[in-house]
Amino acid sequence: MPDRFRAEEYATWGELRASAPQIAAPAPASDLFCTLQWFELLSTHGFDRQAGLRLLLARNAAGAPCLALPLVHGTQVTGLSNYYSCLYGPVAPAGQVDAAALDALCLHLKKTHNPAAVLRLAPLDDAGPFAQPMLAALRRAGFWADTYFCFGNWHLAVANRSYDAYFATLPGQLRSTLKRRQRRLTAAGDWKVTIHSAPGPALETAIADFDAVYRASWKTPEPHPRFIPELCRRAAAMGWLRLGILDLNGRALAAQLWLHCAGRSMIYKLAYDQTFAEFSAGSLLTAALMRHAIDRDGAVEIDYLSGDDAYKRDWMSHRRERIGIVAFDPRSMRGLGAALRHFGGKRLGGLLKPRAPARVG
Repeated sequence: MPDRFRAEEYATWGELRASAPQIAAPAPASDLFCTLQWFELLSTHGFDRQAGLRLLLARNAAGAPCLALPLVHGTQVTGLSNYYSCLYGPVAPAGQVDAAALDALCLHLKKTHNPAAVLRLAPLDDAGPFAQPMLAALRRAGFWADTYFCFGNWHLAVANRSYDAYFATLPGQLRSTLKRRQRRLTAAGDWKVTIHSAPGPALETAIADFDAVYRASWKTPEPHPRFIPELCRRAAAMGWLRLGILDLNGRALAAQLWLHCAGRSMIYKLAYDQTFAEFSAGSLLTAALMRHAIDRDGAVEIDYLSGDDAYKRDWMSHRRERIGIVAFDPRSMRGLGAALRHFGGKRLGGLLKPRAPARVG
């Protein structure tokens, strides 16, 4: 099966684009985090420079590019993902992941002059079109592969409801809090919510407001300060941006960065100024962006992306998990040693786990 496809490898985005320009056009149903635009942004503004790019490309028998797998090579080979990534997967211009194409890429990773002794890919959608086929392809290629838990993911199935119908299903305490805080905010002065989605001077002001709120919040400073501003600008250019700012008397109190792509609204970054915590400005801004996502954007799903924070279950309807894949090449000393440590530790952990007492009678 793999002989119908061939694998190629590139070291720069320019080389990949020149060889396979089709890769740059997202498929209609593409996840935003699996587009060339996302990976280029992440590698340029949100990634440490120590690791080198390994951009794998699979072509079919006719020579057409069918998917690209962005990787980085450091002490081990990993997917091009980090703390900014909420999902990882290949760039597939036709929107499909062919098992034979994955076979070709996995064999390339094993037989190339720079083989992957250890490979890690995360975070992945276990129920999506990539994770399980990739796991199977790695095993067919001779890797010892396993999966592991990454994080919980809360999301909302909109189910053709209006925002008002959705609001009626929220916990009573949350609905009451939103109404009370809105009255308190109104009594404090002039306040408004503005949602920015287009490039221009207003967006630049909103980016500055976002940064100011973030610095006044509980959040730790961004490790790559240019990443979020560049994400806002590029997302605006692609039509993905929903940057919400709530201000009171001209001062931004809360800011949230949402992304909307292929019918899915994603809550990417949020913060509020702790000085004004009494107004619950963050919750009021979430409600405004929820209304926009449901009634204006027609979102099918709203996604809190990563983390099991308790407040997320108040807004969302379902939870799923994101996983990772780790694979080892047992032919290499480094791969074999890492595999023995991984599987041995996993087995030992299972043996040491407390067992339920035997039932008597």
